[in-house]
Amino acid sequence: MKLSNFNFNLPKELLAEYPAENRDEARLMVVDRKTKTIEHKLFKDVLDYFDEGDVMVLNNTKVFPARLYGNKEKTGARIEVFLLRELNSEQRLWDVLVDPARKIRIGNKLYFGDDDSLVAEVIDNTTSRGRTLRFLYDGSYEEFRSKLTELGETPIPKYINREVVPEDAERYQTIYAKEEGAVAAPTAGLHFSKHLLKRLEIKGIDFAEITLHVGLGTFNPVEVEDLSKHKMDSEELIITQQACDIVNKAKLGKKKVCAVGTTTMRAMESSVSSQKTLNPYVGWTNKFIFPPYDFSVADCMITNFHTPKSTLLMMISAFMGHDLMKKAYEEAVKEQYRFYTYGDAMLIL
Repeated sequence: MKLSNFNFNLPKELLAEYPAENRDEARLMVVDRKTKTIEHKLFKDVLDYFDEGDVMVLNNTKVFPARLYGNKEKTGARIEVFLLRELNSEQRLWDVLVDPARKIRIGNKLYFGDDDSLVAEVIDNTTSRGRTLRFLYDGSYEEFRSKLTELGETPIPKYINREVVPEDAERYQTIYAKEEGAVAAPTAGLHFSKHLLKRLEIKGIDFAEITLHVGLGTFNPVEVEDLSKHKMDSEELIITQQACDIVNKAKLGKKKVCAVGTTTMRAMESSVSSQKTLNPYVGWTNKFIFPPYDFSVADCMITNFHTPKSTLLMMISAFMGHDLMKKAYEEAVKEQYRFYTYGDAMLIL
């Protein structure tokens, strides 16, 4: 499989700028891999495809307000700083992306907030846009973190060509988000409402939670025609024994195990035994799934509609088969499904 196999024409107007009015009323395309059939539903109809004892695996990572705007010392130029990950909490060192990057050199200072109460010094270059910053702040670590939260903005993706609105803070977050550390939402989970989760629970569906802190690497464009040469960024992953027990019991009982989102699928495939059971894990993963690939844990998945040439589309192709994926995506464009972060969903059985 080459990069060019994953290109398709996606009309601009199908990129969703805002979420559906109600979380569980986004559209849902249901694709059956055995029968090769496609149905058109609403997300809340997902309830009809699961039975007692089936398991949904959720990524409970929580997005933090990762986008800050500061001013460069002397020139006052406005600089966007995107927090990627904390490197050292004592020294307040962070891995960030800066924009415009050409203006930001080692030794530069950046000032944040109307009162310049937060200052950062550039201490290293990591990539063309990447920098290591040391934050300078008078106060405890807790006060420093709450300052970042106060000054930061919900990191909705760049393609959403509008200002961040207050609703984004809630809607760019799953309702089961718990563990802070992601700079992008695990978007398939955005469609679950409290009401729908309750109804699934009443029906006897079990939930297992894992944590994969989504980084920007998930969205990095693939720039090599030979997919085996693409390197994914590492992301932090935690799979507890409790989650493994829930998943493995369902597998043993021949129940469905549904990965909610590509991040959940990648997380589970990063820690499997030779018997195709899920193992506990604490660490980092840079797993990249593209066809051909033999999946070990989940036998169905919920996912959004992905953009051309993305690593996410490659995983979907590996899971549902390339021809069926192409057929489903042609249908999605024809039926004007909404794509990407705030878009509609697909259930692959």
